[in-house]
Order: sequence, then C-alpha cells, then structure tokens
Amino acid sequence: MLTDRYQRRFRYLRLSITESCNFKCDYCLPDGPDCSSRREEITLPEIKRLVTAFAQAGTEKVRITGGEPALRRDLTEIIAACKATPGIKEVAITTNGYRLERDIEAWKDAGLDAVNVSVDSFNPGTFQLITGDSRLPSILKGIDKAIALGMKRVKINAVLLRGYNFAEYQQFLDYVKDHPVSLRFIELMLTGDNREYYKHHHVSGSIVQRKLEQAGWESTVKGKTAGPALEYQHPDYAGKMGLIMPYSKDFCNDCNRLRVSSRGQLFMCLFASQHQDLRHLLQEDAPEPVIQFLQDTLQGKEASHHLHEEFTGSTRHLAMIGG
Repeated sequence: MLTDRYQRRFRYLRLSITESCNFKCDYCLPDGPDCSSRREEITLPEIKRLVTAFAQAGTEKVRITGGEPALRRDLTEIIAACKATPGIKEVAITTNGYRLERDIEAWKDAGLDAVNVSVDSFNPGTFQLITGDSRLPSILKGIDKAIALGMKRVKINAVLLRGYNFAEYQQFLDYVKDHPVSLRFIELMLTGDNREYYKHHHVSGSIVQRKLEQAGWESTVKGKTAGPALEYQHPDYAGKMGLIMPYSKDFCNDCNRLRVSSRGQLFMCLFASQHQDLRHLLQEDAPEPVIQFLQDTLQGKEASHHLHEEFTGSTRHLAMIGG
C-alpha cells in the first residue's frame, strides 16, 4: 500500500491523458490551449504499465482526466485497459461532456463505472459566457443517457463563480430535485494564470454549505476511494449536493490520491512546486521500479498545500492535470 509519512493511504490515481481542451472556460483556458503538448502525450502501452504498477501498489480507482480526455481518439481503449488491470475496481472519467451523448454507451461497454461532467450553468447564455461553447443541450442529454444506462455514479461539477452562476443557486437545486446525480460546487482555485480573475470571482464554499445545512441537508459518509467533496443528501431530493473547498481547514488531512500528467510526471499535490518524471520507467513491462519510485517519492509529500499563502506551485492552469 502506498503510504506517506503522515500515514495517508493512496488508493486513487487521477491520470491526465491530455492537456488540450476544446472549451475556453474563462477560469481555466480563456485563450484556448497550447496544443504543442499533444505531441508528448502518454501512450496506451505506457498507461497500461503505469496503471499496472499503481494497482500492484494498492490503487483501486483510476480517474481519467485532461484537459478534455475525449479529445484522445483512443479513449475507449484507455478505459478498457484500465478496467482490465487486476486490482482496479473502478474507472471514472471527468469530461466537459461534448461527446457524452454520442459516446457514453461505448465508454460504458469498455468498462467505465462513473462519469463526472462539468456543467457550470444550466442557463445556456451563462454556460456559453463561461465556457465559450453552445453545446449545453447535448451535454444535458448525455447526462440523461448516462443515468438511463445505469452508470454506477453520475456527477456534475460546477465551479462556483461570483458574477456568473453564484446567482443561479436555485436552478442547481431544482435540477437535483429530480435527477439522481451528485452535483458538486467547486471553489475557484488560484493558479498561476488566473490571479486577477480569482480576485473578482472567488466565492467561499462555506456560504453554500451554510445554506444547505440551514435547509435540512445532512452530510454523508465518504468511501475510502472517494474524492475530496463533502456530500449532502436530503429526503426530498433525488440527487445529492457536494462541495469541494480546498481553502477549508484540514482539507488535505484525508488526501488519498496521486496524479500523473499527460507527459508522465507524478504530481504529489495539485499545487506542488516540482513534479517528478517517471516516464522513463514506463518503457518496459516491469512494475517494480515504478512502485519503488512511488514509495520513495511519497515520503517527500507535504502535509498540505499552501493556497492560503497564495502559493500555486507550478500549476499554470487546471487543464494541466485535470484538478
């Protein structure tokens, strides 16, 4: 089992397969991506070796992220390879949903268990202002299709933004009333490229947390491979509400996930100043050197990020590693 010096166990791998994205979300890539990184993307054989090593070291869950992972033509094969790895119990994906309606059946057939879809507004105008894209109707149909297919979990992510969707809180609640999804508000995080935007649009998730608790929502118990969200349920709602609050006290105490970028770098933390290259260890079918590298490197993982001191490390934007 991968364990750090604070006795945190790491059962969850977040694997980015591309930095590129076809949306221009103004909190992430307002000018679009630098597509030069696509030439260096981790290959399918490298992914198989990486996931095998993680699984042998106790990892049970793989989340495929980007950028936008559906830009990879071999995404279905990547899902199947992860799911076929002994020891991996769950394969999930985080997507902007632009191919969800068309491809969710193929992804599920390949072994996908869960899907997270970014929907920053249910208002088409606001959605387009934030993302630069007009495909909200198709994305919502894709979510309905995922629910109908019986996916293990369907989640919706919305970055909480003052001046945009913060005023649409009731619309998010209305959606969860009738849809069996987990809708999570993500606090806007400071990155290297968004300092001015952060100052104007950041909203503390604690404001939403108080609203939920005052309205009778009750917190749920997290599983051992669950992400960082605090999740709430209410007997009158088909779905759940969640909050990801990286600025909250003790946010990092139960960290259980490691990240690998699309260039084969190990991210000990989303906001670390340095990342360790392990791609050279993925050129042969030998998991032992990768496992030893992970165990050794983990001992240098810090207790917490330093976002409160406005230190963002080398993370320029969230498309680098998928959050």
